[in-house]
Amino acid sequence: MTPSNDDQTDNQGIVAKVSEATEVVAEASDLVASVVTTAASDIGSYIRSQREAAQVSMRQLASRAGVSNPYLSQIERGLRKPSADVLAQIAKGLRVSSEALYVRAGFLEERPHGPVRDTLLGDTEITERQKHVLIEIYDSFRRENEQARKASDATSIEPSSPPEPDVSTDPESPTQESSHD
Repeated sequence: MTPSNDDQTDNQGIVAKVSEATEVVAEASDLVASVVTTAASDIGSYIRSQREAAQVSMRQLASRAGVSNPYLSQIERGLRKPSADVLAQIAKGLRVSSEALYVRAGFLEERPHGPVRDTLLGDTEITERQKHVLIEIYDSFRRENEQARKASDATSIEPSSPPEPDVSTDPESPTQESSHD
């Protein structure tokens, strides 16, 4: 039995759709690879700039961070994307906030900046864990104050009606009995 023209047309349509889907998948794969490469080079160039600003050699930073010199070099050149643990070690070696490196690497979303937060993150006298605990406490106070402000705003917006007279103490009230009879 030979395939009919309709069957051949259907098969050609399916082949065209599969070919189109394969192209879409290939383009998406290229895009993902590009994003990963960009993220790796972004974090690498950021680490390099921080290292240079701190006037620390690559060997010194590798030693402080507990990673090999070639591995750190690959990170800085964007050839490797470090894990969160390695970023934390590098941050400690640079004496910068690990949060800043996590945001730059795409592990965390950027949080709003403010003078208190920036001062805490820049403090070299306390540990990263202590910084994060203090920031959490600070944020909880801010949330608490925001909720109180919203509650206060909500009650001040409600229209207040004039108070109704208390009939039991009103001398002109007809319901009160007079004791002067």
